[in-house]
Amino acid sequence: MTQPMKIDFVSDVSCPWCAIGLYGLEQALERTRELVDAEITFQPFELNPHMPPEGQNTVEHVMQKYGSTPDQIADTRERIRERAADVGFTIRYSDDSRIYNTFDAHRLLHWAKLEGRQLPLEHALFAAHFTEGRNVSDPEVLADVAARAGLDRAAAREVLSSGRYGPEVRAAEQLWRENDIHAVPAVIINGRYLISGGQPAEAFEQAIRKIAAMEEGAA
Repeated sequence: MTQPMKIDFVSDVSCPWCAIGLYGLEQALERTRELVDAEITFQPFELNPHMPPEGQNTVEHVMQKYGSTPDQIADTRERIRERAADVGFTIRYSDDSRIYNTFDAHRLLHWAKLEGRQLPLEHALFAAHFTEGRNVSDPEVLADVAARAGLDRAAAREVLSSGRYGPEVRAAEQLWRENDIHAVPAVIINGRYLISGGQPAEAFEQAIRKIAAMEEGAA
């Protein structure tokens, strides 16, 4: 008999390591499906809450925020592309790649949870941003992405235009900050165990098996 496992995946749509971590986690859960029955809930975190809707060139942003050199950025991008490819996800960077405000994407994810389509929407948002280079702060793009994830496009557009779920997202962001989550991805299992960073599938699998054994022993 499998044991239930509650997973809070704190992440941002604009975080490449979050995409890598999600795909690695899913591979680990596939390998451990005889042990655990996991439910993933995506929790909001904004890496750049003050980013304007039009976004910023990614290279320019990283240089300003972290003081990285162009060579360092190029090396990091290649490492990210390789790690993403290892877990079956495609990240495409160019000199014109941009980073966008993600608050509305998080509002849409909150709604998608209520509709039972949060995981497909998270996948679709990562693909739109990292694979297709689309503006995930644009309401029309977000509505298209919602439809791709099996949600009603008109309903998604109404959520976006109404400002609905904004207070809920802000409250969730504050809650995770108060729980000392200051970097993403942060994977919290059963409310007690934290796995930080975009780990490979093997690391997630090892952690899941260890946690499952500890939970079983404590039962």
